[in-house]
Amino acid sequence: MSKPVVTRFAPSPTGYLHIGGARTALFNWLYARGRSGKFLLRIEDTDRARSTPEATAAILKGLSWLGLDHDGEVVSQFDGADRHAEVAHQLLAAGKAYKCFATQDEIAAFRDTARAEGKSTLFRSPWRDSDPASHPDAPYVIRIKAPQDGATVIRDQVQGDVTIRNDQLDDMVLLRGDGTPVYMLAVVVDDHDMGVTHVIRGDDHLNNAARQMMIYDAMGWDVPVWAHIPLIHGPDGKKLSKRHGALGAQEYQAMGYPAAGMRNYLARLGWSHGDDEFFTDRQALEWFDLDGIGKSPARFDLKKLENLSGQHIAVMANAALRQEIVAYLAAAGLPALTLTQETDLERAMYCLKDRARTFPELLEKAHFVLTSRPILPDEKAAKALGSVSDGILSELTPQLQNASWTREVLEDTLNDFAESRGTKFGKLAGPLRAALAGRAVTPSVFDMMLILGRQETLDRLDDASGRSGGFPAET
Repeated sequence: MSKPVVTRFAPSPTGYLHIGGARTALFNWLYARGRSGKFLLRIEDTDRARSTPEATAAILKGLSWLGLDHDGEVVSQFDGADRHAEVAHQLLAAGKAYKCFATQDEIAAFRDTARAEGKSTLFRSPWRDSDPASHPDAPYVIRIKAPQDGATVIRDQVQGDVTIRNDQLDDMVLLRGDGTPVYMLAVVVDDHDMGVTHVIRGDDHLNNAARQMMIYDAMGWDVPVWAHIPLIHGPDGKKLSKRHGALGAQEYQAMGYPAAGMRNYLARLGWSHGDDEFFTDRQALEWFDLDGIGKSPARFDLKKLENLSGQHIAVMANAALRQEIVAYLAAAGLPALTLTQETDLERAMYCLKDRARTFPELLEKAHFVLTSRPILPDEKAAKALGSVSDGILSELTPQLQNASWTREVLEDTLNDFAESRGTKFGKLAGPLRAALAGRAVTPSVFDMMLILGRQETLDRLDDASGRSGGFPAET
């Protein structure tokens, strides 16, 4: 019977949740959740000079926005330092590690000589097989005894079998001279103690796997399944950086992308399921597997993200959209909506969701229901109102006064009115949009009238017809 799947995400708290880290977390989350396994979170905070509580909070906030929930408590790597040191001493007692008294000056001199002689600069400690009776009373590090012949094979689910000659591996330091554990040791001990079965991480850690396997083998522990995923590049094929735009996951929340769209897009960055581009969380959980991850770096494409985000906005439940827009406004530092505005927004959502790729675009379409009289038109809308100074809007108002407030009746009424004026409804649409919304681009005029209701519609038409030609534009 196979072990339950356990994955982990282990970021360093030195900044925000990078978009590459967000994708790594997502892959781990999908793999575990899709197999009824566990997804664990460990903060690798051993670099005390650079690790900050603020960065940890930012990472947790980014994961929360993306909906990537984890099992159990957040593990601090720093808190496990005593346990890491204990393992190093176990290896020392078992003869699988040794005390090395070589000084930094001696190591540097060895490398200078090797370089001058054209030899490998891989340090070979003279203390590896020394007699403990000959050990000086001096500071030392603890090094693992690396295998000296043969090869180490990393059986990677993405990269395939990667072979590294053991004569390329040094006797890695496990404990520094001050007794603190190195990162390589801490990672292995934590992964073992946390029961991690699958290590899914960036391929910049691929060479680390061979060194970490020395510890697994020396301790007699099961080696996890490795899956090293390619990094993310910008559209120009170079490593993703600030010059390509936003790098932090939460920056995309503040830009107005829905979390579901971001999850969908990140899943497609380096992983595929046939030709499927748009998919739901349920489909992603069902489909995601390691053999769908490619070996080549993925390219971040903002247009594809926008396209997928628009598709997710279109199918989201109205109540869920309302909640996420409220969270977006807070993340972006924008004024919150009143409860009435939130309710009106949700009621209007059916005619706002289509073709809105981001929340700012959706809210721009929703301007008519979020604003209040007097409606100040923008520059384009003001031009449309300037063309109706002959009183079209004031003539239309009595026609609507007693009309049944249904879409069918409103369409008939407006079309008949346009025909009586010797024109088509399309010619009336511009002035009506300007009067009702103060914008040139809006949802359907009929949708706006239905959502606003009879009295508010008539009041806005009266306001516009009363100021036609002299309406001040919004600045």
